Amino acid sequence: MIDRVEIYVRGGDGGNGAVSFRREKFVPHGGPDGGDGGDGGSVFLEADGRKSTLSDLRLQRHYRAGRGGHGKGKNQHGRKGEDLVIKVPRGTVVRCKDTGQVLADLTEEGARVLVARGGRGGWGNAHFATSTNRAPRIAQKGEPGEGRWLVLDLKLIADVGLVGKPNVGKSTLLSRVSAARPKIADYPFTTTEPVLGVVELGYHSFVLADIPGLIEGAHAGRGLGHEFLRHIERTRVLLHLLDGNAADPASDLEEIAQELQLFNPELLKKPQLVVVNKVDLPSVRERLPQLKESLDRQDRPLFFISALTGEGVPELLARVSNLLTQAQEQPEQPEKPAKGFKVFRPRPI
Repeated sequence: MIDRVEIYVRGGDGGNGAVSFRREKFVPHGGPDGGDGGDGGSVFLEADGRKSTLSDLRLQRHYRAGRGGHGKGKNQHGRKGEDLVIKVPRGTVVRCKDTGQVLADLTEEGARVLVARGGRGGWGNAHFATSTNRAPRIAQKGEPGEGRWLVLDLKLIADVGLVGKPNVGKSTLLSRVSAARPKIADYPFTTTEPVLGVVELGYHSFVLADIPGLIEGAHAGRGLGHEFLRHIERTRVLLHLLDGNAADPASDLEEIAQELQLFNPELLKKPQLVVVNKVDLPSVRERLPQLKESLDRQDRPLFFISALTGEGVPELLARVSNLLTQAQEQPEQPEKPAKGFKVFRPRPI
């Protein structure tokens, strides 16, 4: 999955103004009639729900809007350059590469932001005629368009984030509760990119995101999880999935919480559930009292399930649905754009 790209955008140059004089038979002192150059086109980014990755932008990294036409005689103005609209997935955060400032957070369908303004067209000599200078032989050149390198980060828009160490059964749980079919195998790091699944509960539904397994040092780039931790920043609820057959599930939970804290402290402020998996194994059932004692010390609701057989899963999903209903009362705010960059959001019909 392509979720981060760097592109260069440039607005079109403005057209040059013309130096021209009216020359017609029987029309003495025709005067200047040089037209203005057209403004250059601008570059916009627009959120499109039909796109899911930034892969198209990796193939082409330079984008430029159309330049304005040059002015001509007889007061003919140059045409305006054609604007360029680049479609990106919903959830794309736009940053300036040089300054690191957030220019826009395109979370809504059809939201659009201007990222490179086109240059202004130059004036023709007709603009410079005065009572003392009736035949000006000067005209303005068009201004160059703005250009900048942008960093586009895609943060998946999901309701629930599924986190845990490798091979704890996250993909199995996702395939159990949704129609998603992630890769499942008996070795670590089978999930190499985030996978989304829609969970339907009666008349309600939510999106569950399976994040690649996290290991110690993930916040600093170790393993596969660091590249995708940004995807759980938009989730409303976190599920910590633990392997009930591990040597010390409580220690695994604290290790994952520490990685989330180091990556973004705001993640631990989200509602969280602790889920112990693989209770269908006899070895796990025997140690259930021990697991409850060690994990009940955590200030998080505790659930015991089997993603393979479905035991305990309905109760877990019902609790998740209740937490989502509570979280919707306080919607999360998107990242604030830098001053001077306005995001145009479509009005509801």
